Amino acid sequence: MNIDDLILVSIDDHVIEPPDMFKNHIPARWAAGAPHVVSDRGGEHWVFQGRPSGTMGLNAVVGWPKEEWGFNPASFSEIRPGAHDVDERIRDMNRNGVLGTMCFPTFPGFSGRHLTGADDKELSHVVIQAYNDWHIDEWAASYPGRIIPLSILPTWDPELAAAEIRRVAAKGARGVSLPELPHVEGLPSYHDIDHWHPVFTALSDTGLVMCLHIGQGFAAINGAADAPIDNLIILATQVSTFAAQDLLWGPALRSYPDLKVAWSEAGIGWIPFYLGRCDRHYLNQRWLGNDFGGKLPSEVFREHSLACYVTDPVALKVRDDIGIDIIAWECDYPHSDSIWPDAPEQVMAEMSGAGVPDDEIHKITWQNACRFFNWDPFVSVPRSQASVGALRASALDVDVTVRSRQEWAVLNGAGDLIL
Repeated sequence: MNIDDLILVSIDDHVIEPPDMFKNHIPARWAAGAPHVVSDRGGEHWVFQGRPSGTMGLNAVVGWPKEEWGFNPASFSEIRPGAHDVDERIRDMNRNGVLGTMCFPTFPGFSGRHLTGADDKELSHVVIQAYNDWHIDEWAASYPGRIIPLSILPTWDPELAAAEIRRVAAKGARGVSLPELPHVEGLPSYHDIDHWHPVFTALSDTGLVMCLHIGQGFAAINGAADAPIDNLIILATQVSTFAAQDLLWGPALRSYPDLKVAWSEAGIGWIPFYLGRCDRHYLNQRWLGNDFGGKLPSEVFREHSLACYVTDPVALKVRDDIGIDIIAWECDYPHSDSIWPDAPEQVMAEMSGAGVPDDEIHKITWQNACRFFNWDPFVSVPRSQASVGALRASALDVDVTVRSRQEWAVLNGAGDLIL
C-alpha cells in the first residue's frame, strides 16, 4: 500500500483543556466554584476546590526537543497550540495524515477521579456534565467526522454514572472513560457487579464503549521507593493486565454480553501471552469450576475488547494470536509517546516489517476502531478526502519546526518566560 492511501483513525489522543472551556457550560449559580486555571511562577494548572490537578508536563511536549521533556510545569504559551485549540488540532491532524481522533481529558482526570474526592459532590456532578457538554458540543462538534466524542462519569455514584451515560449517548458520545482499577481509588472493584450493574447495563444498552486508559491504576504498582521514573512509564501498560483479569475472570464480561471495553494506550504485546495463560489455566485448573459458557477465556476477551497501541513492531508479527479484528492504532498526540508529524511513515514501516497485508492494515488503522465505536467518519468527510495524501495536501503550510519552551512562549506572544 502506498503511504498516501492510508486512512488513519487514532483511537487515543488527548486534549489540554483550554482555560475558558467551562464558560458556556456551567450554570451561573455554580460558576464561582468551577475549575479554573491558576498561574504562578511554576506555570499554569487547573484548580478545583483548592486542589491542583497537576501540570501539563509530559502531557503536552509535542513540538519540544526531547531534552526539555519532563514532569515540569508548563504554561499554555509554551505548548504547541494544537494541544488545546481545536482549529490548530485539526491542522496538526491533517499534517500528520490523521483523519479521526478520540481525545482523552487531562483535567479532571481520565475517570473523573479528581472530582471523586471533592468535598461538594453536587458541584462535582455539575462540572462533569459541563465537561461532557463542552467536549461533545464544542470540541467534537466543531469538525464533524474528525473527533469521536468521549465523556467522563461521576464514578462515586453508579446510578448517577448510568444516567450520565444515557444522557451523553443521546448527545452523540461514543465512549466513556472509566478507571482501570476502581478499587485503588477506594471504590468497589469490577468484581462487584451488583455495585457496577447500573453502569454496565447503561453501557450495554447504549453501545457506548468502556475505555480503560492506562495511568489511573498506577497505584497498583507497589515498586521500590527508590525506583526511577522509568519503572512507572515502562510498566504502565502492564496494569491493563490486572484490569483485564478483573473483568474477564470476574463476572462482568460473562454477565454482560454487549459490554465493550477498549484497552486505551495499553499496547498489545501483553495480550497473546495473557490469553495463552488464561486458556491454559482454564483447561488445566478444572477444580476451580470456572464457566465461560462453552468458550475459551481468550474467545470471551476478544468478543468484548479493542486492543489499542501506539507502536509495537514485534506484536504485529503475532497479530493473529491477538486477534486481527480487535487491534486498533493510536497516535497519542500531544503526549511524549505521540507520533507526529510522521505517523504514516512509522505506521507503514511497522506494517511492512511485520508483513501485514493491505486489508489487515485497513482493519488496524481505522476499520476496527470505527466499527467498535459505531462511528462512521465518511458521513461527514468524503472518502476521497480522508486519506493521508489528501489530508496532507490540505496542510502544506503547517509548521513542524521543533522549538524550545522559550521559543514557543515567544511565538505564542508571551514574551520572556518566567521560571
